[in-house]
Amino acid sequence: MSIHKVGVIGAGTMGNGIAQVFAASGFDVVLCDVAQAALDKAVSKVVASVRKMAEKGGKDPAAAEADIRARIKTTTDLASMDDRDLVVEAAFESLEVKRAIFQKLDAVCPPHTILASNTSSISITVIGATTKRAPQVIGMHFMNPVPIMKLIEIIRGHLTSDATTNAIVEMSKTLGKVPVPANDYPGFVANRILMPMINEAAFALMEGVATAKDIDEVMKLGCNHPMGPLTLADFIGLDVCVAILDVLHQGLGDDKYRACPLLRRMVAAGLLGKKSGRGFYDYSA
Repeated sequence: MSIHKVGVIGAGTMGNGIAQVFAASGFDVVLCDVAQAALDKAVSKVVASVRKMAEKGGKDPAAAEADIRARIKTTTDLASMDDRDLVVEAAFESLEVKRAIFQKLDAVCPPHTILASNTSSISITVIGATTKRAPQVIGMHFMNPVPIMKLIEIIRGHLTSDATTNAIVEMSKTLGKVPVPANDYPGFVANRILMPMINEAAFALMEGVATAKDIDEVMKLGCNHPMGPLTLADFIGLDVCVAILDVLHQGLGDDKYRACPLLRRMVAAGLLGKKSGRGFYDYSA
């Protein structure tokens, strides 16, 4: 199964990072979002990232920018995926949103196209059942920041074929990533382990055990984590954290995944983390 043309749905943090990685590896990329402003912002972020990486690597930033711009096209029309070999969905962590996208992709994409989801917690089997091509639906859970992090969790749905799995595993290696298989259970591996830690850190803060800064400091110095769980939550987005915890809670039926009330209250207040300018920390300065 040959993959040359790639589509990416969603121009947010994950989507633009995924588009960058594919384009930098020589793929023809079409990045799609409902808003042109989001696409323009995404391209600006990709260009800034590519120029910075080129400078660090002793390469010509202008040449790197020209190359990446030539490989990434943008569109607000999902029908533009009609010639893609692979489409990676990187929209908000909502089953309803993903179902709608996959139904549309199933209708417009050629029969050979593989449909992948960057979901961090939602069942690939359920997403695949939305389409008429479940054997060609698979999970590709990239890590943030996508250009730097090596891991891709590869999640095989109940009907995902060997051919699809093998094609995505091999292609992931061409991106310079390390594909690691995970079974189709809520949260897979990374978030099933990570989100309870973030949630417990939020509970510790809510209960006054320590300040946000001190909770993070304990985990960095005591557990050798590169950043504390509350800082990490801000980078992920508190709304995304709550959405993943809800999937874990519902899918596994265990109250240990119940989202901390403080997390819910902050999301309700619009304090979503770095992307909103304020979460557990203030990023407005």
